Amino acid sequence: MPASTVKSTYSLDLATVRDLERLARRFGTSKSEVLRRAVRALAQQEPDLAAQSLQALNELQSKADLSEARARKWAAQVRDERIASERKRTHD
Repeated sequence: MPASTVKSTYSLDLATVRDLERLARRFGTSKSEVLRRAVRALAQQEPDLAAQSLQALNELQSKADLSEARARKWAAQVRDERIASERKRTHD
């Protein structure tokens, strides 16, 4: 048993309990270990959301044909619009 564990209580349906018990017997381990292995395996399969987000951004920028110079120009324009909007808001 790992040095640091947390005792937890979960509600499982009967079919899941039977599967858990069967897997524990099959692997010759505890039900807790079966759950740890299952969670670990699923966690490793989980997609890297940060990488997916970055890939989506790269694809969007590629489709927008946004060069570095055009991106700088757009950022400057947005910054100028925000400054103008703030000035208008504080002077009204």
